[in-house]
Amino acid sequence: MAKVISNEYLGENMYILKVSGIFKGKMGQFYMLRAWENYPLLSRPISIHDIGEDYISFLYKVVGKGTKILSELKPFDEIKLEGPYGNGFKEVDGKIALVGGGIGIAPLYLAAKTLKNVDVYMGFRKKAVLEDKFKKYSNEVNITVGRNITDILDVNKYDYILTCGPEIMMKKIVAMAKGTNTKVYVSIENKMACGVGACLVCTCKTKQGNKKTCKDGPVFLGEEVLFDE
Repeated sequence: MAKVISNEYLGENMYILKVSGIFKGKMGQFYMLRAWENYPLLSRPISIHDIGEDYISFLYKVVGKGTKILSELKPFDEIKLEGPYGNGFKEVDGKIALVGGGIGIAPLYLAAKTLKNVDVYMGFRKKAVLEDKFKKYSNEVNITVGRNITDILDVNKYDYILTCGPEIMMKKIVAMAKGTNTKVYVSIENKMACGVGACLVCTCKTKQGNKKTCKDGPVFLGEEVLFDE
């Protein structure tokens, strides 16, 4: 068990949960979080937002019973963390765009800290968050509120695009990059039960057949993913 350092509310039902301890993890990987005994039955998979020598943090949104319990945690409360799981973003070189929609910005902060020469694009429904935080590790931060972030994204400016957020947004970015030299990596947000590829709950359709989001992903090359119509 680990102890909570802080649990800050940002707006838009989003929180940053900071936990003390020595943890491993790379950009795009996730942990299974649990702060309850029996119910809900499953732990919650949440991507790593940031990690340091003596802490790890998670950006999450309250969408159900589990995340509601997480939002009520206070400093010194105990929480169980299992991970890191999954294959994260590749450490690519060149001109890079990090594109997030809503809570999809969660894994992109560690990516911004890890990679060089990045521009950040973030789309929100009503209120922008964490703009100043992302500015510390990027060339520029581009934000839309109430409209699609893809409206201001020029894929031709970049060698790589790393993206996470609504499937419709990621699908559009992959389509925009088709026929260009830009490679797109998408972080898929499927429901998960075990986090280690045993339960098959998080199956993702790809050109190579069904993949396990938790074990084979959550990051995939965008052109290989078969998005739902």
